[in-house]
Amino acid sequence: MPSFDVTNEINWVELHNALDQAGKEISTRYDFKGSDARVELNEKDKTLTLFADSEFQLDQVWDVQVAKFAKRNVDIRCMEKKDIEKISGNKVKRNVVIKAGIDSDLAKKIVRLLKDSKLKVQAAIQGDMVRVTGAKRDILQEAIALLRKSIEDFPLQFGNFRD
Repeated sequence: MPSFDVTNEINWVELHNALDQAGKEISTRYDFKGSDARVELNEKDKTLTLFADSEFQLDQVWDVQVAKFAKRNVDIRCMEKKDIEKISGNKVKRNVVIKAGIDSDLAKKIVRLLKDSKLKVQAAIQGDMVRVTGAKRDILQEAIALLRKSIEDFPLQFGNFRD
C-alpha cells in the first residue's frame, strides 16, 4: 500500500551556518560594540541562548538571527522563545528551544484531522513521525494538501513516499 511519513527535521548544517553568520554580523555592528551580545547553541539540549546587555539589544540580536535563518531557509516556526532572564548586573539572556520531530500532541492532532476528514487513509504515530497509508496515491496527495492547509503553525515535511 502507498504511504508517506509526516516529519519535522532541522537542517543542522544550515542552522550552524546561520549562527556563524549572525555571530559575525553581531561582532561587527556598531550598536553592539563593547557589549556582550552573542548567540550560543547547545546541541545536547537543542537550545539557543541569546545574551545581551539589555532587553532592547536582546531583541536586536534575535532580529539579526531571524534574518540569517530566513536567508538559510531555517524555519523559525520550530523555535519556541522562553522568558527573558536577568544575569548579573544589567545583562540578560533568553533561551530558545529548537523543536525537532513531531511531539505527541501534534501527532494526535494530525491523526484526528485525517480521521475527521473522511479520507480513506490510516495514520499511525511512530515515535516522532506519523506514517500515513492509503489505497491510492491520489488519496495520499489529498491528505498532504489537507495537512498543509490545516497546520500552519508548525513546519511539516512529507517524505518517504512509497508505492
